[in-house]
Amino acid sequence: MAKVLIVDDSRTSRKILRNLLEEAGHEIVSEAVNGDEGYLKYKEFTPDVVTMDITMPRMDGITALEHIMAFDKNARVVMISALGKEELVKKSLLLGAKNYIVKPLDRKKVLERISSAVK
Repeated sequence: MAKVLIVDDSRTSRKILRNLLEEAGHEIVSEAVNGDEGYLKYKEFTPDVVTMDITMPRMDGITALEHIMAFDKNARVVMISALGKEELVKKSLLLGAKNYIVKPLDRKKVLERISSAVK
């Protein structure tokens, strides 16, 4: 199973993702509360896949995605977005994100998109 880094400023979202992914057999290597911390933890842990919230303080998910892709062009990042952020989702896919998940988090979709990102 995959080693996952969860990047989200919402403690609730991080907890939901952690529970879903661990129940499915994935290993959570770390969590980050903003894009800046997410980028640093990506370099430290080199996870198989990252779940990246788009809207966060200090550094948003799209900027963090740009930094991660510049550091590792093979990085597998799945963006997480609230409804109504289609333009940001499109931009992140163009920058190299492998997929996206729309909140509220749906267990089946989360697991499918994480699995497809790691293949």
